[in-house]
Amino acid sequence: MADPVETDSELYSVVFENERVRVLRYHDLPGQSTHPHAHPDSVMITLSSFERRLVHGGRTVDVSIPAGEVRWLDAQEHAGHNIGSTDTLTVFVELKESAPRTSEAVLGPRI
Repeated sequence: MADPVETDSELYSVVFENERVRVLRYHDLPGQSTHPHAHPDSVMITLSSFERRLVHGGRTVDVSIPAGEVRWLDAQEHAGHNIGSTDTLTVFVELKESAPRTSEAVLGPRI
């Protein structure tokens, strides 16, 4: 699956990278969408409150997260759509070593 920095370079940017992690900044406006892409296991830090719709393989999950949250994001593939009235501004700290996958694919962040 595609790298979000390649599929949506106007929305994702790399702000730091070394051999163990890559840190992405994500910023979109209400109504904007991403192309299908993949994230490895990551920590997501929300800098703004937002509402998003995540879609993958016929599954849809709507998420609403306040500013200042820190959430674990299991490795996953999805496309996203800003369904709220505010910009989405987040930072992802992507781990370069993923945990073994379970049989059930995860969609969206975990607490």
